[in-house]
Amino acid sequence: MNSSFLDPIAFSLGPLKVYWYGIIMASAVLFGLILASKEAERRKMNPDLVLDLVILAIPFAIVCARIYYVIFEWDYYRYNPDKIIAIWHGGIAIHGALIGSIIAAIIFTKKNKVNFWTLADVTAPSLILGQAIGRWGNFMNQEAHGGPVSKSFLEGLHLPTWIIEQMNINGIYYHPTFLYESIWNLTIFLFLFFYWKKQSFLKKGEVFLTYISLYSLGRFFIEGMRTDSLMLGPLRIAQVISILIIITSIGVSYYKRKLK
Repeated sequence: MNSSFLDPIAFSLGPLKVYWYGIIMASAVLFGLILASKEAERRKMNPDLVLDLVILAIPFAIVCARIYYVIFEWDYYRYNPDKIIAIWHGGIAIHGALIGSIIAAIIFTKKNKVNFWTLADVTAPSLILGQAIGRWGNFMNQEAHGGPVSKSFLEGLHLPTWIIEQMNINGIYYHPTFLYESIWNLTIFLFLFFYWKKQSFLKKGEVFLTYISLYSLGRFFIEGMRTDSLMLGPLRIAQVISILIIITSIGVSYYKRKLK
């Protein structure tokens, strides 16, 4: 066994095992919530709206992420229906979570008489920051990686040893695609939070539309390296969805600007 392997279990409380994945994902939600609440205050909105939205959106995101995954892995689940709800064995998809979050936000904004696009802009930087943090949960689980590479390739990226060795799975080194996506997402966050959201020419919703477009652009290329892609025939589903998101976002932004 690789002596530098990082144990995915953070600690145990009797029979209860607490995984780093859960800790990292909880941290991503917490940081995102704090950031979005501050952004709501800056925009003279009630920050409690953000907490209420998160409470509603999280279960929607988890359920839709699972449904999305099961749909595209139906060849397995139709013969193993008892495994459909076994989310603790893995099997969720970020695009499904995004769909679930948007559905929850639409319901929430209609109920609370809040502009959907305004709230979407408030939460967009937090969402991409949460995704940047959350990818490190994949790192701890040694999942969502790319194809095989040499150790010298990883050393050439000037990565710390603990990252290189965590990419050593059963004696084979793999592309740290979790890291590529985390860095890309962090770059998007910095752009949105420190520059883009402050531009006076933006219409409502364009911070959010920029977020999902830029994320999808990076995901399209990174997905091509991964070994665990959901497939539809020869097509990688995430790449298809990414293209559709980019096209739709550009179209919606164009339409909003035509409605002066």
